[in-house]
Amino acid sequence: MSAGFSSNMRIKLPAVAVFLEIVVIVLFGVFVRYTPEDESRVADLYLYPFFQDVHVMIFIGFGFLMTFLKKYGFSSVGINLLIAALGLQWGILMQGFWHMRVNTIHLGIKSIINADFSTATVLISFGAVLGRTSPLQMLIMTIFEIAIFTCNEHLVVNVFEAADTGASMTIHAFGAYFGLAVSRLLYRPGLKNGHENEGSSYHSDMFAMIGTLFLWLFWPSFNSAIAAPGNQQIAIFNTYFSLAACTLTAFALSSLVEKRGKLDMVHIQNATLAGGVAVGSCADLEIQPFGAMLIGCIAGIISVLGYKYLTPIVFSFLKIQDTCGVHNLHGLPGILGGVASIIAAAVQVNTVISAGMQAAALGCSIGIALVGGAFTGLILSLPFLGQPPDQTCYDDSVYWEIPGEEETQKNCLESKEDLNKLSVDA
Repeated sequence: MSAGFSSNMRIKLPAVAVFLEIVVIVLFGVFVRYTPEDESRVADLYLYPFFQDVHVMIFIGFGFLMTFLKKYGFSSVGINLLIAALGLQWGILMQGFWHMRVNTIHLGIKSIINADFSTATVLISFGAVLGRTSPLQMLIMTIFEIAIFTCNEHLVVNVFEAADTGASMTIHAFGAYFGLAVSRLLYRPGLKNGHENEGSSYHSDMFAMIGTLFLWLFWPSFNSAIAAPGNQQIAIFNTYFSLAACTLTAFALSSLVEKRGKLDMVHIQNATLAGGVAVGSCADLEIQPFGAMLIGCIAGIISVLGYKYLTPIVFSFLKIQDTCGVHNLHGLPGILGGVASIIAAAVQVNTVISAGMQAAALGCSIGIALVGGAFTGLILSLPFLGQPPDQTCYDDSVYWEIPGEEETQKNCLESKEDLNKLSVDA
C-alpha cells in the first residue's frame, strides 16, 4: 500500500512545488526590489547577527526538536526545511504587501527576519500534525497559514498597537492554536489507541535535545531582533533570565510529577523553552529581571503540567491529536505571555501600551488562529493531497528512500520464498 501511495506523490509533489515556486518568482519579479540607491542600504545591517541566530533556530532548532519520533527523523528535519524554504519567500511577499511603497516591496535585513518569524508560525503548527500529514499538505498549509498570520499580525501591531516584540501572541499562541485546529479537522479515529511508531528511542531523543539546545541558546535573539535599538538589551536580559528560571522549574516539576522521581525527557526537551515563549510579549518592557524570572517559573510549571495531565484530556475529550505537544510549549505559554503583558500594561510598566489593546490582541490571535486553522484543515482533508494511511503514519519510508531498506525488503522476500518452499516440501 505504501508503494502505491508513494508513486502518487511522484507527480503531485513536484507539480505543486514547482508551480508555487514559479508563482513566487513572478510575484517577486513584479513587486520586490532592493532598497533604492538613494536610501541607506546599511541602515539595518546591524540586525544581521540577529538574523543569523533566528535562521539557526528555524532550520536547526525547530527541525531537530521534532526528531524525537523513532522512525520519523528524515521527515522532521527534511519537511521542516521544505516548509521553511517556501515560507521565507512567501512571508516576504505577504508581509511586504502591508508595507508597500508605490506598489513596491523594498528588502532589508528586517524583512528577512520577519519572513523567518512568519515561517516559525507554520513550523509550530507542523508540530501538532507531525507524522500524520504529507509534504504536499504542508506546502498548502504554509501558503494559507502565512497569509492568515500576516493579517492577524497587521491587526495586532498596526491597528491595536499592542506590545508583542517576542511574539508570544502573534507567533506562538497563533501557531499553536492554528495547528491544533488543523489537527482536529484531520482527526483519525484509527489512531485513538496510539501507534507503534508514535514514540521515541534513546538516540532520537538525543537528536531532539540538540534542537532544544539550539533554540535555548538563540532565543534571546528571537525576542530582541525587532525590538527598538534602545530596548534590545532589555529584551535580551529578560529572555535570558526567563529561560534560566524556567529550566530549573521544569527540571524540578518533572521530577516531582513522576512516580519514581525520575526526569522525563519530553519535559526537558520542551518545557525548558517555555520561558522564552512566555516572556516574549513583555520582552522589551522594563519588567525587571525578577519579573522575567517569575514569568519563566510559571511557564515551566504550566508546560510540565500540560504535558503530564492536559494533553491526554485534550485528546480524549476534544479529539485533538497533538504530536509534539505544541499546546504546552507554545499555546499555554503564549497565553501566559499575553496575560503578563496585560498585567504589565495595567501596572503601567510602560505607559504607552494599553491593557485593553493587549487583551484584544490576545483574543484576536487565538480566535483568528482557530477559525483559520479549521478552514485550512478542511482544505487539507481533501483526499488527493496524499495524507498517509493510518498504518504508515510516523514512518519515513512512506516519503523517503531509507538506506538499507531495499536490502531488508530483499531479505524478507527471500525468507518468505524459503518458507513457502519448506511448506511445499513438507
